[in-house]
Amino acid sequence: MLHGVDISAHQSSFDANGLDFVFIKATEGRSYVNPRLTDQTKQARDAECVVGFYHFLWPGNIAAQAEYFLSKAPEKAGDLLAVDWEQNGEGTRASNAEKDRFIREVKRLRPHHRVLLYCNRYFWLNHDTTSYAGDGLWIADYVKAGKPRIKASWRIHQYTDRPLDKDVADFSSRSAMRAWARK
Repeated sequence: MLHGVDISAHQSSFDANGLDFVFIKATEGRSYVNPRLTDQTKQARDAECVVGFYHFLWPGNIAAQAEYFLSKAPEKAGDLLAVDWEQNGEGTRASNAEKDRFIREVKRLRPHHRVLLYCNRYFWLNHDTTSYAGDGLWIADYVKAGKPRIKASWRIHQYTDRPLDKDVADFSSRSAMRAWARK
């Protein structure tokens, strides 16, 4: 198992030393950009981590959200892309069909990048109806690292949010993850 974190503007700093991968929130909806995106990306790249970017999905305007995300997320071969599918601050969520459409649109616009679905166990078990996760499932379930309570195969497991979101990835080495990311 590889070790990583996922971060957003809420983390004014993080220590990338010893990490294999870092996912960075890039965008949300059609108007928010992480103000720390550039600095966080540089820090992750300087530590030679596999780097990923995610978009927090809102309901509606799916094609526009995909275009917005990709207009702000850095584009480098081997970077991973993900959609964060969960309840938003207004208590709503994108539908399962919108989640699927967003993943497909991002894959269409950046065909040489892996695109993953991030969601928590509750969403996976109670809102997902297609089991479509693009190139891999990134599941949040706060239990022992690498032991999410789902039957589906997964690539990344977020197992805690203390002191920040920590993850493990089901790869034998950083080079294996990097090779997979390069498609």
